[in-house]
Amino acid sequence: MEKTTYIYGIRAIIEAIESNKEISKLYLLKEADGVLMHQLQNAARKNNIAVSYVPSEKLDHIAKGGNHQGAAASISPVNFHDLETILENTDMETKPLFLLLDGVTDVRNFGAIIRTAECTGVKAIIVSEKGSAPVNAATVKTSAGAVFNMPICKVNHIKDAVFLLQAYGVKTAGANEKTTDLIYDVDLNTPLAIVMGSEERGINPSTLKILDHVVKLPMQGDIASLNVSVACGAMLYEVVRQKL
Repeated sequence: MEKTTYIYGIRAIIEAIESNKEISKLYLLKEADGVLMHQLQNAARKNNIAVSYVPSEKLDHIAKGGNHQGAAASISPVNFHDLETILENTDMETKPLFLLLDGVTDVRNFGAIIRTAECTGVKAIIVSEKGSAPVNAATVKTSAGAVFNMPICKVNHIKDAVFLLQAYGVKTAGANEKTTDLIYDVDLNTPLAIVMGSEERGINPSTLKILDHVVKLPMQGDIASLNVSVACGAMLYEVVRQKL
């Protein structure tokens, strides 16, 4: 995001405030009430955030059909991070976990993935400059504000990011339904980057060839694939399970 934008949803805004995100103005529904709304109002007062009470039409316009829950806010841009700087400052003895997204374009899937990544201790999410979902209001809302706690790195090519991670001793494991190797049979208790592709194309074949592991989740039903955010969550939690 290059300019000031809007986020909406009570929890997402509270998370933004608690993450010290700079909020220009808070827009609240005139007749809004409830425990979470009061929590948001208290947070705004505590942090000296300007509040405007507006009709529902204003919030509907900001959210563009999304569920704003009676609250929206204008915020400063989300800052992207430099992957190499993060790697230089990461202790590999802690067995850090990274996540690469190759062509995930749906903002709600992206937001859900960010939320799960934050919950599973992912150090940073890496996406490509082109062909990736933007960080917009829908992303922030779906991530429940987790985007403000998760470093997101943009790179020219996912393949270059894989080589860089491997140079720092990080193993890479990508998801592909055509492999015979289950994720449960691979040692993930190491510095690791999980790589997820788009639902339509999967991981780019040239990237797939350079990964340390290509794995899949077992499918028991008739449908041959999972939603990418669900598959990503299953894989990240297998990493957590092995670490525990």
